[in-house]
Amino acid sequence: MRTRSARRSDLPLLQDIERAAGEPFRALGMAFVADDDPPPLDLLESYRLAGRCWVATDPLSATGDRPLGYVLADPVDDALHIEQVSVDPAAARRGIGRDLIAHLAALAARRGMAALTLTTFTDVPWNAPYYARIGFRVLAEHEFTDGLRAIRAEEAQHGLDRWPRVCMRREVAAVARPAKTPKPAKAPPVPDDSGASDTSEALAVSGGP
Repeated sequence: MRTRSARRSDLPLLQDIERAAGEPFRALGMAFVADDDPPPLDLLESYRLAGRCWVATDPLSATGDRPLGYVLADPVDDALHIEQVSVDPAAARRGIGRDLIAHLAALAARRGMAALTLTTFTDVPWNAPYYARIGFRVLAEHEFTDGLRAIRAEEAQHGLDRWPRVCMRREVAAVARPAKTPKPAKAPPVPDDSGASDTSEALAVSGGP
């Protein structure tokens, strides 16, 4: 599986993935979620231009470089917040969502961010229970940052709070920058008891014989 930055030509395909990924919610009585429109093209393009939209592809399969899943992320307070992650149900159970999230975790670590965060449905098997299996924990309300509170308020206005939702967080390990290797100190010239002048430094500067 390969994770790469999204291209403009990918964006309509990401909308198709979002529609397909919403359909399983219908069987849980969540038609409101299943019928929700995918992100508009101009919003996806803004994420793409900002370098915050990535897709997963399988170059070795019949689908080639066609996106099978995608993720959008925003910097929120001290974390990289997963705004959306969706996988085509036809490509489910191949670790695509896990790979996309691992890509974000590595990126957050390189940027010195403390964690990944997300909001999700509590009782949907492929939502909160899945994220708990891959290292996320549910945040108590007193742990919410200002940014997460704003996100939850916006979700409530959109009607998502008709089903239980939670904020979750996964810490990421900071990437240690390699220490600079000190240059070896020059050895002092060895005294020549014969009285002849020392030529070792001159040979080094001249580049050899």
